Amino acid sequence: QHYFIQSNLSDRRSTMFNICKPKKDDSLRKASDDKAANGDKEKAKGGDKAKDGDKAKDGDKEKAKGTMAADKKPDPYYDLIMDEDLAKNEWPKAFDAIHKAETQSIMAQVMTKEMFEKMKDIKSERGWTIARAINTGVTNPTSFTGCHAGDLDSYHTFKDFFFPVVEKYHVGYNTKTDKHVTDMDVKKIETVLEKHAEKKIISTRIRCARNLSFFPLNTLGTKEGRVEIADLMEKVFATFPAELQGTFYRHSTMTEDEIKHWVDKHFLFRGKDLMQAASGYHADWPHGRGIFVSKDEGFLMWLNEGDHLRIIAMNQDGDIPTTFARLGKAAKAVEDGIKQVTGKDDVFARDDVLGMITCCPTNLGTGMRGSVHILIPKLIKKIGLDGIDKIAREMQCQARGSSGEHSEVV
Repeated sequence: QHYFIQSNLSDRRSTMFNICKPKKDDSLRKASDDKAANGDKEKAKGGDKAKDGDKAKDGDKEKAKGTMAADKKPDPYYDLIMDEDLAKNEWPKAFDAIHKAETQSIMAQVMTKEMFEKMKDIKSERGWTIARAINTGVTNPTSFTGCHAGDLDSYHTFKDFFFPVVEKYHVGYNTKTDKHVTDMDVKKIETVLEKHAEKKIISTRIRCARNLSFFPLNTLGTKEGRVEIADLMEKVFATFPAELQGTFYRHSTMTEDEIKHWVDKHFLFRGKDLMQAASGYHADWPHGRGIFVSKDEGFLMWLNEGDHLRIIAMNQDGDIPTTFARLGKAAKAVEDGIKQVTGKDDVFARDDVLGMITCCPTNLGTGMRGSVHILIPKLIKKIGLDGIDKIAREMQCQARGSSGEHSEVV
């Protein structure tokens, strides 16, 4: 039995530095629309042949489309579904139970009715609202964080809400006095794992999240915007040095064999997450999503899974310094490549206090998270994943299932 343990510790002095501790495709829609259109043509021929036949035909098409739209039910695993009260921009009645629960999300610990009423009619530069921000935690009370941002400005427009959330999660970081420094110098990792601990590690994975400054965050993203990001990054991949070269796979065009292959390797993200869907992450799935895999499979990139980019370095052992060094090299290659392709000088969304801007406050700072995949069947059997997670959180770490967040131990 395997499980991941990963951390996102904050540097208490000046850095939120996450140190690594142990649908249908468009082609299908087009075919369906063509078939419906042909059916409408035949119906028009057999019916009214008067001069206004074209109008009747168009009316039938619109009516058919309306019926299809009404029949389609939103999928909570992919579609954004708002809490009924939040959809009306009203204080959610669900908070009556949420605020009485023994365990509450960080969002619920911070949000009050008075705060909501003060912020509910305010919008960020790109139109993010406090109702959208807290929807995940209201519709999924068991979520750990329970809130998301829609753009960089969200964090400052709703500062009285987001900054306390940041401080509760990034323990020791003071948003009033600290300034963020992204430091990915491998030489500063001075602690070496003990041999008995390293032997339990099956693999090491360290990643960092990045968002492009010239697009909204994916919580406010569009199908067209996500596809544009994927098209841009395909050009960026061509600029990588030889050691990072690889293949880009789009979710919308991958074969079943390719999907199975990468799922079996735990490389591929699949969406289908209630909490992420409630933020808007999975809208227009699978368009604009994809993974890049280097030839040696030691470097991956996820496109539009949550944040625009997830840069991932891996090793099939417990060698954390080597994995981290590869991540630093990959992150630089990505940034340099985007600058080269776009001609822009500053390509990532960032802030002096919050660091790299991400959809979820947990990823702010370096945007980095380190995890190790370890084998501990006896401990799992004795106290389970929840018991291990409780211990991990006391060390500012987190235990996750075999396939990552919100997955089981297998």
